[in-house]
Amino acid sequence: MVNDVVLSKISIIERCTSRIEEVYNNDPENLNDFTKQDSIILNIQRACEAAIDLSMHIIALQQLGLPQSSREAFDLLQHAGITNHSMTARMKAMVGFRNIAVHNYQDIDHQILENIITNHITDFKSFTQQILIQMDDKS
Repeated sequence: MVNDVVLSKISIIERCTSRIEEVYNNDPENLNDFTKQDSIILNIQRACEAAIDLSMHIIALQQLGLPQSSREAFDLLQHAGITNHSMTARMKAMVGFRNIAVHNYQDIDHQILENIITNHITDFKSFTQQILIQMDDKS
């Protein structure tokens, strides 16, 4: 059953990814503008945090265990059949990027950031879709 917490976290993810796409505007040159770059990175961080929060909420709701890390939360969702292996790997990689952004901002490579924006921002939508499908199936 989909509850308000799930819908709220999904809404945050959608807002963040929309903002990333708006600021990036399909133009890699926008990554040279530090204000735009900061906005994009901040919204990736926020989307990651919302995805982690969403995962933790579902884990608690369905009593799937006690993850020792944010990455392990995605493993628990996979083991429960809520997400698939590919999605788990992509979300864990996104959390890895988030950790780099939070702890070592100066080490962010523009090519990696561009790759995330152009090839992996849609992973957040795919993640929320997998969650919604599984939650609807359980209601």
